[in-house]
Amino acid sequence: MSDLAERIRAVAYLEGDFVLRSGRRSSFYLDKYRFETQPDLLREIGELLAARIAEVEPDAVRIAGPELGAVALAASASMASGLPFLIVRSAAKDYGTSNRLEGVCEEGERVVVVEDVVTSGGAALDAVRALRQTGLVCDTVICVVDRGEGGAEAMAEAGVRLEQLLDAEALRLGR
Repeated sequence: MSDLAERIRAVAYLEGDFVLRSGRRSSFYLDKYRFETQPDLLREIGELLAARIAEVEPDAVRIAGPELGAVALAASASMASGLPFLIVRSAAKDYGTSNRLEGVCEEGERVVVVEDVVTSGGAALDAVRALRQTGLVCDTVICVVDRGEGGAEAMAEAGVRLEQLLDAEALRLGR
C-alpha cells in the first residue's frame, strides 16, 4: 500500500488554502479526480476495494457510489468484484424517473458504499441514509483515504463502520 500511497500523493496532493465539502478550511487538499481519472490507479484501487468488500462485507450483493466522485470507484470495484453497482444522487432528479438511486436493486439487499476521501463523512452518510430509506441494508463505507478528521466517529454514531485503504499518515497529508 505504501507504493499506492506515494503514487496517489504524487498526482493528487495539493497545498494552499482550501475549503472542504464539510466547510472546514485546510492547508492541503487531496484532489480525488486527479487519482480517479488515472486508469492505472483507478484499476488498482478498484481491485483493492473489491478485495476489502469481500473481506469485511462478504454478504454484500451491491456496491454504491455517491455522485460524482465515487462513481468511477464504484464502477471499477464492480468490474473487479463482479458485483453490480448503484449510483447515489445527491438529490432525486426532477425529470424522467425522478430517482435518487440509479441502477437496479431490491429491498433487503446488503450494499457497501465506496467513497473517495472522507473528512467529516457527510457525503457518505447521506448516501447511506438514501440507501436505507429505499429499504437496502448498509452498515459499511469503504473509502480510499480517511483524512482522520471525525468521519469514522460520525459514521459510528449512525451505526456505520468506516473502513479505509489509506489514512492521512500513509499519505503524509499536511506535511
